[in-house]
Amino acid sequence: MISVFQALSIIDQNTDILGPVILPLAEVNGYMLAQDVEAPINLPPFRQSAMDGYAFKHGKNPEYILKGESKAGDFVEFELSETDCIRIFTGARVPDQADTVVMQEHVEKNPAGIHVLKMPDKGTNVRPVGEQIKKGEVVLKKGTRINAAIIGFLAGLGISEVSVIGIPSVSLIVTGNELQEPGTTLKPGSVYESNRIMLESALKLENVEIIQSNHVLDDKESTFKAIQNALKADVLLISGGISVGDYDYVKESLERNGVEEKFYKVNQKPGKPLWYGKKGEKHVFALPGNPASSLTCFLIYVTAAIRKMNGTSAININLKKGILKGNYINKFNKALFLQALEKGGELEVYPKQASSMLVSFTQSNAFLFVPDDVKEIHHGDEVMYIPFKL
Repeated sequence: MISVFQALSIIDQNTDILGPVILPLAEVNGYMLAQDVEAPINLPPFRQSAMDGYAFKHGKNPEYILKGESKAGDFVEFELSETDCIRIFTGARVPDQADTVVMQEHVEKNPAGIHVLKMPDKGTNVRPVGEQIKKGEVVLKKGTRINAAIIGFLAGLGISEVSVIGIPSVSLIVTGNELQEPGTTLKPGSVYESNRIMLESALKLENVEIIQSNHVLDDKESTFKAIQNALKADVLLISGGISVGDYDYVKESLERNGVEEKFYKVNQKPGKPLWYGKKGEKHVFALPGNPASSLTCFLIYVTAAIRKMNGTSAININLKKGILKGNYINKFNKALFLQALEKGGELEVYPKQASSMLVSFTQSNAFLFVPDDVKEIHHGDEVMYIPFKL
């Protein structure tokens, strides 16, 4: 049995960032850039009006004759004298012979043109070429996480596709004869299946592609074939069947499918019977079947591997410091992940802590992490915690 930090280290040593793929902008939200992005054009690509108003050559004479109009999308050149102006709108191209735009609120119109009531400084309201971005400038660095604003920014540069770090595909298997679908009448000896929809929902918060999700009965051949088929994914998650009961066939089926064990069992509570292995570049996590154990192992270990694979972050347990409200005794000689409510740096442990109980997660936003060598913690003690979002 290994420690929490040994388990994370083994996962880290066996996990690489996925290779780059080129995808259209519409599909890259949440991805990480695989290389720097250089601006292919100046932005703006032409001198642009920052206001609705009138464009002219700056001078002392406040009287200007109206010669035409320039609106966004037009490309019309005008011959302008010292006393000429054009009507112009925000975002429109400023004629080459104009150097200033006066706001429409600062002019008085007359039959021939305008009288400038408040003369702006030369160059006012004219956005120069490349004011925002110069052509060839590195505008986004490799490793930047793409969001809606970045997608809009790239589109504004005329970029239609980018090189991004690939995202892992995931297969999910839950095992157990006792599992029954929610919405049906519960049979004696059965329980409603919750792990599959729980893990699917948690996976959707990560940048992954779920390619299959199945419930498998506790049968040796069914388990073997389900794993064989699911190994097409980059990551295989299995919930249940990893212990040593008479009907736990997951470990044997993994071995038959050529998956190499990297570790089995972590000195922690909940989630001691966690199994991790690989087949080639395929990662396999066999999670405990108890719901709270399964979700804890997912949040601590599986998300760490996924985030390294898709370039989101390095494998890091992300321990923060807080203050404990109340007292806690560690009777187990194990590292503990206790569901707790963190508010303003204070941690209050939920009273019901059991592998089978999800109710604690519904009231929590953090794990209070208690190392295996810490026996007691008291009210007001400094503690370590791990925030999570579900």
